[in-house]
Amino acid sequence: MNDLEIAKNELKTKDLTLAIVKAGELIFKTKDHKIAGFLNAIEKFGQSLEGSSIADRVVGKAIALLCVYVNVKAIYAKVISAKAKKVLEQNQISHEWTSIVNEILDSETNQVCPFEMKAKSLSDPKDTYFELRNLLNSLKDCKQS
Repeated sequence: MNDLEIAKNELKTKDLTLAIVKAGELIFKTKDHKIAGFLNAIEKFGQSLEGSSIADRVVGKAIALLCVYVNVKAIYAKVISAKAKKVLEQNQISHEWTSIVNEILDSETNQVCPFEMKAKSLSDPKDTYFELRNLLNSLKDCKQS
């Protein structure tokens, strides 16, 4: 079984939101929703995520740009946006999905996800990481107030 198949299997059988596999080993898993899990993985592993395979429930342009930032090899998405697919294709990252949508919506599914709104104006993967990390922190601050 290759890394992507292992990641997909972990995602599906353990009810995860994100699974990252490298060299046959599950190196990161989470049930965190939204983009927080992937940002935490980047903080923990940094550029050592290069060459890894990822299985994620929802992949929009924001996640796709983060995949480019850390040079992942392959990604599976249960749901992928058309914009994410385009970013992955442009950067020659192997990708599979179960369903494709025009936009990734927020958890209430009534408006575009704030991370996707931010990613619309971004194209540089490194800038994307810092912008999304700042957005996540500001949203956490709002919830604590």
